Amino acid sequence: MRTNDELVHPEERPTEPVRPRMTRTRLGIFAATSVVYLAIVVGVLTTSWPVRFDWQVMLFRPYKQWPEIHTFLDYFVVLGQRGPTAVAVAAWLGWCTYKQKTLRPLLVLGTSLLLLNATVGAAKIGMGRLGPHYATAIGSNEMFAGGDIFPSGHTANAVVTWGVLAYLATTPRTRRISSVIAAMLALGVGMTTVYLGTHWMSDVTLGWSAGLLVLLALPWFEAPMARAEAWLLAVWHRLRRTTLVPAPLAPVAIGGPRPAADDQRPVREPVGVGGRAAGSAARVPDSRPHLSPKPHTVRSERTPVTPSGSRRPPSPDRTPRTAPLGPATGRGRTVGS
Repeated sequence: MRTNDELVHPEERPTEPVRPRMTRTRLGIFAATSVVYLAIVVGVLTTSWPVRFDWQVMLFRPYKQWPEIHTFLDYFVVLGQRGPTAVAVAAWLGWCTYKQKTLRPLLVLGTSLLLLNATVGAAKIGMGRLGPHYATAIGSNEMFAGGDIFPSGHTANAVVTWGVLAYLATTPRTRRISSVIAAMLALGVGMTTVYLGTHWMSDVTLGWSAGLLVLLALPWFEAPMARAEAWLLAVWHRLRRTTLVPAPLAPVAIGGPRPAADDQRPVREPVGVGGRAAGSAARVPDSRPHLSPKPHTVRSERTPVTPSGSRRPPSPDRTPRTAPLGPATGRGRTVGS
């Protein structure tokens, strides 16, 4: 009986990330591309047929032949610019890193961009070729004149940045589709720079070769990237353990009851013979537990209070009900009685 895994198409089964190896076919393509790269450099240095073809295309001025597509190609060439493309691809590979639980996608992108900057940047500075807009003499190769356009950085960046997505594909079908899309984007970006007049045709051809060499050389860096991934994960787990583990608590005795604090201990009062607390007779009703008891005074020791009469204010129209008491009169009797 066939299992569920056998019913699924082999290309659609979830697999571990495939790490390409430097096979004979890849090594042969790498050698052929290197030969093309050197041939273009030698042809430009010797001012041979690549330079003559460059001038023919430049004098044709494609941007004047088809001006209606100039605006569109101004925006399309951004697909080969380093900043926007690196940010877009890094965002997508960051999501792949989160889903696959591996740092390999971001490490491959970072390694490829470092190789691109090192190789293409060194060639640009070393050969110093001027662009078509800054050419000084017709038919000249414009080499070693302080320029920085040979090879084309836009073209090489388009090959590497979009080619990394095909390099990281997990199934053969996805790899084929991604390779075709990346090749079309790189071809379009290179020809757009020729149309706009910012690069010679030989610059673009060398940029395609330089970007392809970087992609073909990535399998040689798989082992260093694997070691870097293991080291970064180890550092990350170590940092998480040091930040998430709480500090040890002080030991608490389990055998006996916990002693109460001074402000939590109950106040005990001695009980007298009759069951009343000693000193309760000396406590007045308005005393509080946190106040000292007030001394009890005898009635004879109290200050005599003078009668103040009625609380109502005196009125001239009102006569008193009884005569005021004098020293010779008794309580409730008048003078003549």
